[in-house]
Amino acid sequence: MLLLHEGSASAQSDTTLIKSYLKTLTKTPQFRNHNNVDQLNLTADYLKTIFKKSSDSVSVQAYNVDQKTYKNIICSFGTENKKRIIIGAHYDVCGDQEGADDNASGVIGLFELSRLLKDKKLPYRIDLVAYTLEEPPYFRTEFMGSYIHAKSLNKSDTEVYGMISLEMIGYFKDEPKSQTYPLGILSLKYGNKGNYITLVKKFGSGEFVNQFSKNFKAGKNILTKTFASPPSLPGIDFSDHLNYWKFGYDAMMITDTSFYRNKNYHQKTDTMETLDIPRMSNVIDGVYNALISLNP
Repeated sequence: MLLLHEGSASAQSDTTLIKSYLKTLTKTPQFRNHNNVDQLNLTADYLKTIFKKSSDSVSVQAYNVDQKTYKNIICSFGTENKKRIIIGAHYDVCGDQEGADDNASGVIGLFELSRLLKDKKLPYRIDLVAYTLEEPPYFRTEFMGSYIHAKSLNKSDTEVYGMISLEMIGYFKDEPKSQTYPLGILSLKYGNKGNYITLVKKFGSGEFVNQFSKNFKAGKNILTKTFASPPSLPGIDFSDHLNYWKFGYDAMMITDTSFYRNKNYHQKTDTMETLDIPRMSNVIDGVYNALISLNP
């Protein structure tokens, strides 16, 4: 599904703040990978500092892997409500690179959502979760921060309305042939310009994913396309939402399509200078507007 009008809703997110966050997250003494635990801990402390500006409910979910401690950071709103929405993004990177799009962009989405949700009266609880260890060598293992978090929700019988993974939301291109797909024939339907954001869901998605997607598209903040597929299609489950699917939760991914568009993926060239800050801001606005329009 395609929306032709972009940026029609009022702006909520702050591009100046986004640039500042990007600089702090990516221009670090060490890279945010699993080998540099000290840097990951410094990043986790920074996440807590930003989240605490907006919420009194900020917690750390720590766990051990190979005698090292890694941390998910959770910022909560509407904690008086039982039904819960999870919005997550990973803050670690793959190897020795800055990881601006992958996935500082998603984490900054969490930062801006926390600022926008401050003091907002909500009919549901929202947990913004910054995950560790999404990247190799722990991808698709039970050591992923999102697996640890999803498992904890399942174990505590938490009522989860739905989950959104913000996975690379800052890279856009208007040139022809700037967008590729897991199946070439898909370009006939979705076009070959990387100028849109994608709502990725699997066949048979539930009420949350369908209502959120409808609200996001209705907001007309940014050119939007919805991609529904079986999870077996390459790329559909390449982020933290896969672990919520494992536990039966209604989950989806919001993405600029990663390596199908951004050739800086997992490269040293994935820097903040390559990102489209205005359109990244529009994505965040779209998420916020869709969330506050939900009626669970």
